[in-house]
Amino acid sequence: MRILIVGTGGVGAAAAAIAQRRAFFSHMVLADVDRERAQAVVERLGEPDRFSAAQVDASDQAALVALMRESRADAVLNACDPRFNEPIFFAAQEAGPTYLDMAMTLSQRHPEQPFERTGVMLGDVQFEASQAWEEKGQLALCGIGVEPGLSDVFARYAQDHLFSAIDEVGIRDGADLEVEGYEFAPTFSIWTTIEECLNPPLIWERERGWFTTAPFSEPEVFEFPEGIGAIECVNVEHEEVALVPRWVDCKRVTFKYGLGQEFIDVLKTLHKLGLDSTDPVTVRGVQVSPRDVVAAALPNPATLGDKMRGRTCAGTYVTGTGKDGRPRRTYLYHVADNETTMREYGSQAVVWQTAINPVIALELIAAGTWSGAGVLGPEALDPVPFLDLLNDYGSPWRMEERA
Repeated sequence: MRILIVGTGGVGAAAAAIAQRRAFFSHMVLADVDRERAQAVVERLGEPDRFSAAQVDASDQAALVALMRESRADAVLNACDPRFNEPIFFAAQEAGPTYLDMAMTLSQRHPEQPFERTGVMLGDVQFEASQAWEEKGQLALCGIGVEPGLSDVFARYAQDHLFSAIDEVGIRDGADLEVEGYEFAPTFSIWTTIEECLNPPLIWERERGWFTTAPFSEPEVFEFPEGIGAIECVNVEHEEVALVPRWVDCKRVTFKYGLGQEFIDVLKTLHKLGLDSTDPVTVRGVQVSPRDVVAAALPNPATLGDKMRGRTCAGTYVTGTGKDGRPRRTYLYHVADNETTMREYGSQAVVWQTAINPVIALELIAAGTWSGAGVLGPEALDPVPFLDLLNDYGSPWRMEERA
């Protein structure tokens, strides 16, 4: 397999470092709008025969098609912010490789009732193209990071192997990470964090379908395992809610994130000041997006690893009836420790935990274990080979029963 990764920020660079230890691919091209950044990753990897760098503007669909063809990519991994999903996704459709991303195309609020009704949902643009991909026999595996991604795999595993009936699939994410020397330093892309946290959260219920609610709604205290402890989690817009109900039989799907009150207050302030906006404003004759200014003013999450301490936990909390007919509450989860990921890969825990999952998916696709056509989510495929391979990568998943 020949692989093209578009975007060599924290996640793209981590994916390359993780894949380097595996033998399932012959060559990987790392592409970025900043060729020097891509080349720096290649040089760190130290295998010039196996890795190479290229320059590409991820907003230029024609240039992406040309690079996919020139690199003879069998698969392309989109490691960019989701605002670039459409040109990369449609370039792959035109050029022909298997496509993978870790976040789906962006949503648009309902114009009159944004906190009650959906407008354009996450991934709608991609799902509308699914028939065209299917007719070509071409696979677009969307949302295959950690959340979405591993969380969706957990949901399918719970349906297939643990439950006879599912009441709720609730994704619950929390961490005890601290960043030394900063009052406010997000551990993941602030552009994406603003997008998902300030948009109306998406909920799915069998009787209602998809609907929205207010940001940071329905707070609940969730006990995270392995000593991370109790964290208040709130509703956040996320792809799992758009994906899971398409393939997992359940009554309700939610996503809640343990943000913390200080983080929520900062996001609310950015919104009040209009600094979350992506619409350009003129500053001294220059057009600039307020959100891009915020991102530029904050530290790059990929550079914070040596200042971070703690762990991050991604998991899926499933409630319902077990295979034995008794009530069951199970949390399937994965923990990444920053000290471990920095020591072994030079990547901080949040980006590393995101990056390992598309690499596992690529290995399964290369082996023919995972296959399909059309636009699919991770829960459309057999979860067992994925979870087995996650263990084989030396980063095991776990399961905890709750009373």
